[in-house]
Amino acid sequence: MNRAQFLKLVLGGAAGAALAPLARAAAPYDFWFTRLKYDSGDWDVDQRMPANMITSLIDYTSLRVDPKEHVVALADPKMLLAPFCYLAGHKLVEFNPAERRNFEQYVRNGGFVFVDDCNHDIDGLFATSFERQMASIFGASALKKLPNSHGIYRSFFTFKDGPPATGLELNGWGDDLVHDYLKGIDVNGRLGVLYSNKDYGCEWDYDWRNKRWLAEDNTKFAVNIAIYALTA
Repeated sequence: MNRAQFLKLVLGGAAGAALAPLARAAAPYDFWFTRLKYDSGDWDVDQRMPANMITSLIDYTSLRVDPKEHVVALADPKMLLAPFCYLAGHKLVEFNPAERRNFEQYVRNGGFVFVDDCNHDIDGLFATSFERQMASIFGASALKKLPNSHGIYRSFFTFKDGPPATGLELNGWGDDLVHDYLKGIDVNGRLGVLYSNKDYGCEWDYDWRNKRWLAEDNTKFAVNIAIYALTA
């Protein structure tokens, strides 16, 4: 199945229905949420966030989505099989040799990691230590600002102004800045690491049944992230 065919399946329609049997024969799920557990820091944050992302993918797409969150140690080779990985925290990020090896192998071989700074700042412990890890693995200039024209802002829904702001930023928490860009690391022309100082994890950390009270579903950007991870 090529990328165009997969997009038709994701978006539904007659073509998608015709392709569905092929996809079902290939794997039980198109998407499963993998949270990366690492030895340093506090990896088990925003515990209700995965349920909201999963619910949105079920609501808006035709993907076959595993309804459960999977927690896998970054040092475990099983993480190399995931279509999407999530890594977050407030504290120190300092990979041990196995974690570093798997992270690099996963990204260089076409994997996708969404990394979210729960402190939502640019000079806190998580931000400075994670960025230091990325520089040591991929090079000092690898982590770059994403332009608002990047494909991740149009992979499903359209965000013409780039990354949507979070209520945490608007309330002046963290470093009292609204971060109007995300960063990323490209490998062979494809985004392999998406890095956020906006604390989307906390923004999406609520009982999924409370979505009905929102004027606008704030997890729509999570759908874009997942679709990009699967199709870019």
